[in-house]
Amino acid sequence: MSPRRPVRRRGRGRVRGPGRGKSLRPARPAAVLLAAAVVWSAVAGLLRWLAAHPAVVALLLVAAVGALALWALRRRERARWERVRRQALRYAMPQIDALHHRQFEHAVRDLMRRDGCPDAVQVGGAGDDGADVKATDPFGRLWVIQCKHRRAGLSGAAVGTPDLHVLNGTGRPVHHGDVVVLVTNGRFTAQAVAFARSQRLHLVDRTLLAQWAAGSTPLWELLRAVPPPRRPTRLS
Repeated sequence: MSPRRPVRRRGRGRVRGPGRGKSLRPARPAAVLLAAAVVWSAVAGLLRWLAAHPAVVALLLVAAVGALALWALRRRERARWERVRRQALRYAMPQIDALHHRQFEHAVRDLMRRDGCPDAVQVGGAGDDGADVKATDPFGRLWVIQCKHRRAGLSGAAVGTPDLHVLNGTGRPVHHGDVVVLVTNGRFTAQAVAFARSQRLHLVDRTLLAQWAAGSTPLWELLRAVPPPRRPTRLS
């Protein structure tokens, strides 16, 4: 018998060197190239088909032009009806009393837009620095308006000087307003009226608000001692 050869054992913990075994990474570049080739082939095929059927191209162009014209027409119609709505905007005091305080700010904004201030915006909220509505009138004057809504209307708490102190401290120094106004569906205290007069602040109480909201006269024609226009316009 031939001598028995020793059995060769594999070393434990032996790590295969690089290059052995198959890589588990997907062939991403190849997949991207394949997808791009498929897309390009589909686009090229579509272009060849359209070139062979010019009538279809013409119909698509007509449809696109028609859709664009219809969109422009509807946009003009919406703008026209929005102008009509603003011009005819009216509020009765029971309507205003029933509003949420945020809706009251929106109503004041809409009344300013009705009067010819297309850039009127509601800005009230946390950190508003005393301004709820801002608007530029046709004469170039910037209006800074604070709104105080009273659910009980005239029977609610009167607006006093603390609210006017806030408005006076920010209306011109912070917001750079030319006309600084406080609007309420309620009333003001006598001290508030005297303070507003001394600081050139304008007050709109329930009586004046009712006249403004139910009519068509701009607010600057209802208030006294409004600053002169900043720039000449066709209305000045």
